[in-house]
Amino acid sequence: MGMTMTQKILAAHAGLDHVEAGQLIEAKLDVVMANDITGPMAVPVFNQMADKVFDREKVVLVPDHFTPNKDIKSAENSKSIREFARAQGLTHYYEVGQMGIEHALLPEKGITVAGECIIGADSHTCTYGALGAFSTGVGTTDIATGMATGELWFKVPSAIKFVLSNKPSQYVSGKDIIIHIIGKIGVDGALYKSMEFTGEGISNLSMDDRFTMANMAIEAGAKNGIFIVDEQAETYMKEHSDKSYTIYEADEDAVYDEVVEIDLSKVRPTVAFPHLPGNAKTIDEIEAMEPVRIDQVVIGSCTNGRMEDMRRAAAVLKGHKVHPDVRAMIIPATQKIYKQCISEGLVDIFIDAGCAFNTPSCGPCMGGHMGVLAAGEKCVSTTNRNFVGRMGHVDSLIYLASPEVAAASAIAGHIANPEKAGDR
Repeated sequence: MGMTMTQKILAAHAGLDHVEAGQLIEAKLDVVMANDITGPMAVPVFNQMADKVFDREKVVLVPDHFTPNKDIKSAENSKSIREFARAQGLTHYYEVGQMGIEHALLPEKGITVAGECIIGADSHTCTYGALGAFSTGVGTTDIATGMATGELWFKVPSAIKFVLSNKPSQYVSGKDIIIHIIGKIGVDGALYKSMEFTGEGISNLSMDDRFTMANMAIEAGAKNGIFIVDEQAETYMKEHSDKSYTIYEADEDAVYDEVVEIDLSKVRPTVAFPHLPGNAKTIDEIEAMEPVRIDQVVIGSCTNGRMEDMRRAAAVLKGHKVHPDVRAMIIPATQKIYKQCISEGLVDIFIDAGCAFNTPSCGPCMGGHMGVLAAGEKCVSTTNRNFVGRMGHVDSLIYLASPEVAAASAIAGHIANPEKAGDR
């Protein structure tokens, strides 16, 4: 019986010739990552286990959630991982001014590559599967164990194979595709499974599209999301990293729980309505409804704060003004993206349109700061979760969308079709 991509990576890191779904293994780790919320909880546990991290090159700390520090507690949390990073001599600690949102920063810095086994104390660690790595979120005690020993146990997941075909239309991106998929299979449709993306349609998806899709695998309950490694992925890794990488391909007789065919040419701009990422509605369905008036738009996050996302939003906003009833926030995911937005003139477009252009941070995504919602407010956001109270008051409402839909909605004052951007 053959193995999937994920199973092959786990087998290699466990020193085994073969693994199968449900098997318990202990695997060696290539990257162990935590942030300013999870890191401070992991450090005391680590201190009970070891004096030194297993490898100062492989433990990564990124203060990104409540930074720049929003209050005293967040400042204390950041201080704790700052001091830990200094004491341990960590190579990859990224302070405010050099950092970015962790799941955009690590691939950009070349820390994550194909074939690796990666854990992070953040559920959206599955992002790095876009590069052909096994990457998953874990709890803080597991992170402490990983930092101390460089190993962790896993239950080998079964898999769903997604076969992508054809090419998406102009205003359809990775965000629309993954919301479409989650709407199709449900928020528990891939529970503790690997979502493995294959098919000729992948060649029509940019790396930023793939990062977005892998990022939201967890929103379908998946253990991880992973893409085949093609020429585009290899080019990205060679441009960003000097690490060696290994490409794993699924065996022809690999066993899948299900095979799902996705014709990218038929996917429409899609929005996830409150209060689940799987509550998907196409823009055509939305246009047939009464207008959904909004108060705020957020374009950014580990899901959609990359350079291509900034360009897409700017292309829609250019020459238009944000609706007077709407607050619009643009949050580039890293300092590099921030600078590129300046050099490409995108910042002028955003500010001229009436947007706030903010420093890299997770910010409002989990109701931290820089855009928290009040009772009754509605927000179109390019983030990844729209649970009750996720971005502020429990009576606020979050609509997940692509950068194009978000930008078009900022102009219109209601959820709007980017194909008709600027129409009133």
